[in-house]
Amino acid sequence: MDFTGKNVLITGASRGIGKATAMAFAKKGAKVGINYRSNDEIAQQTLAELPGNGHHLFKRDISQKAETETLIDDFVKIYGHLDVLVNNAGISIFHEIDKVDFDHWTHAWEKTFETNLFAVANLCYWSAKAMMKTGGGHIVCVSSRGAFRGEPTKPAYGASKAALNSMSQSLAKKLAPHNIYVGVVAPGFTETEMAKETLTPVERENLLRESPFKRMAQPEEVAHAILFLASPGAAYSSGTIIDVNGASYLR
Repeated sequence: MDFTGKNVLITGASRGIGKATAMAFAKKGAKVGINYRSNDEIAQQTLAELPGNGHHLFKRDISQKAETETLIDDFVKIYGHLDVLVNNAGISIFHEIDKVDFDHWTHAWEKTFETNLFAVANLCYWSAKAMMKTGGGHIVCVSSRGAFRGEPTKPAYGASKAALNSMSQSLAKKLAPHNIYVGVVAPGFTETEMAKETLTPVERENLLRESPFKRMAQPEEVAHAILFLASPGAAYSSGTIIDVNGASYLR
């Protein structure tokens, strides 16, 4: 998987899976655009750690519709063309139906779909338009095992990821004649900085028991699957959803 000369844009790339993916692409020769929403310090740190040259930061809130077009335009102005888009940014909000009031319930659904589905759909639109002009490209979306097994404490998250899967496969069919390949990676719970900061010992232990490997995924393992789907050799895998959950959920 050699990405020398390729230009890659990754959303939510300042930490976690996004950062690991940016590092992996950079190590394989790509020039990487790091999209992030607000934390300048962490984004600068990630940029400084990337090997190679020609990487850039793109501070844009992709939940805002106009920002998606601006992000793709800014990227193309700097790099000339877009080869790979990785839709990694996402949010999850706890909203247990038997515990929250209606305002919290509706807020969770609106905000989750705004980022996890609508923003991705808009980015796919603008990136596909850009890729059509230059002969094609790859789009990889980061989903979740929650799309298949259900998320009882945050149903909007599971629903948004299920919709993301369906949308990605629809686009894989529609964009194939334009040499644009669309794939999905569906991780299980991944051991990111955020997970380490927020999980209680009991929650962590319960998660470890879900996989026969008795551990969570590492961000680099998810990144490896993303790079595969973005590689030229994976063109005929367009429409594929790759599970990276350590056999914790089989379908």
